Amino acid sequence: MAARTTGGTGRNLTQATLDILGRAIVTGEYDTRPFPTEADIARVHGISRSVTREAVKMLTAKGLVSARPRKGTVVRPAATWNLLDPDVLHWMLDRQFSVELLRHFNQLRVAIEPEAAALAARFADDDDHARIAAGLARMAAAERGEDDPLDADIAFHVAVLLAAKNPFYAQFRDMVSTALRTSIRFTNTIVGRSASVEQHAAVADAIARGDDDAARIAMRAIIGDVLGLIDARD
Repeated sequence: MAARTTGGTGRNLTQATLDILGRAIVTGEYDTRPFPTEADIARVHGISRSVTREAVKMLTAKGLVSARPRKGTVVRPAATWNLLDPDVLHWMLDRQFSVELLRHFNQLRVAIEPEAAALAARFADDDDHARIAAGLARMAAAERGEDDPLDADIAFHVAVLLAAKNPFYAQFRDMVSTALRTSIRFTNTIVGRSASVEQHAAVADAIARGDDDAARIAMRAIIGDVLGLIDARD
């Protein structure tokens, strides 16, 4: 917890403090030592106690810490964290790479994204089709070295989630983005491995035709390939 927050408004200081403390918790800095007191946090970071209290309240709301009688604030087990919170997902990218974490991400993806693709085939409008096509075009451009492959892949998958026209599916966009960013750290270790434009085109084509079964199968195949690589790694 060596970083120090300086300058900025109270709101910015609170967010900066939250980011430092949350990242430290998620990356395991407090696995072997106690979480600091509010007084220590304020002193180390040169911030007021009110800013410190607000940051700790936000950590509590995310499930990362809790107050215990006579023990102060303690870090909660990872199983209690709000793992779909955008901040928590962002901090998880800084953890040491774990194949098991990658498996968990993709097991959730395979439960969500194929059904989102099927719904997109039924409910996508012209704007959705344009976003999906744009994501696919970016992936093709990335194969030619003209775009960022990860950003293009994320754009495609997020476009499909949004095309499902279901606000609950849309809430998974941060999870999918984090899962893909985690995946690339794994697939980059496999020579010649990159997201398949052909497989993604099959999803886009099925959605464009309104074929929900084909869209579901095509999306499941994409994620299934990643799970297969993970299983082979074990």
